[in-house]
Parts: sequence; structure tokens; C-alpha cells
Amino acid sequence: MATSYQAVAKQISVSAQKVRLVLDTIRGHGVQEALESLRFVPNKAAGPIMKVVRSAMYNAEENFGVSRNDLYIHTIFADEGRTRKWRRFGARGRFKPWLRRSSHITVILREREE
Repeated sequence: MATSYQAVAKQISVSAQKVRLVLDTIRGHGVQEALESLRFVPNKAAGPIMKVVRSAMYNAEENFGVSRNDLYIHTIFADEGRTRKWRRFGARGRFKPWLRRSSHITVILREREE
């Protein structure tokens, strides 16, 4: 079985639904190619995703001596994090809740086998 290299980012202040839109574009790609394509994605979620992918790549390099050119994104997903409820007061004494959603991003890298 192949060795996996992992990194997790928690409580990212972007909803999981919006993060998943960006994750779908890089799933299965090589690490270098994924980082390069994330640089040009205009979504707010691209920054934290890039950090997590880079962190997993550095974990593999420093801790296990794996070359970054051999790594690819085996699994990447976003789970829902904590939802903060914000108060907003409306007309005639009504209450309008705002939901500030967050997410947890998990990246698992593996080495390409030739």
C-alpha cells in the first residue's frame, strides 16, 4: 500500500459549498500543477486551499524525503465547520439571522507509481 501524506486546515471562514467548487478543479492533479492553477483562481477559497496543499507537500518533503514532482492529490475534501449566528435586526422588531459558515479542508497526497 502506498504511503499517504496529509495536511488539514480547520475553521476556514468560507463555506464548505464554496470551497468544494474550487476543490473539484484540482482533484487528481499533480501538486505542482494544482498550485500553479490555484494562483489564477479568483475565488476567496483558493488562498487557504493553496496553503493546505503546500503544507502537505512540505510535510512529505521534510518528513519523508519525497520529491514534490512525484506527488499528486489523491484525496481532497471540505467538511462543514462551526456556524456562527450573527444578529441582524429588521423592520417592525423582527430578527434576521445571518449564518457565518466555516469549513475544514483535508488534503491527502500520494506518490505516483510508475
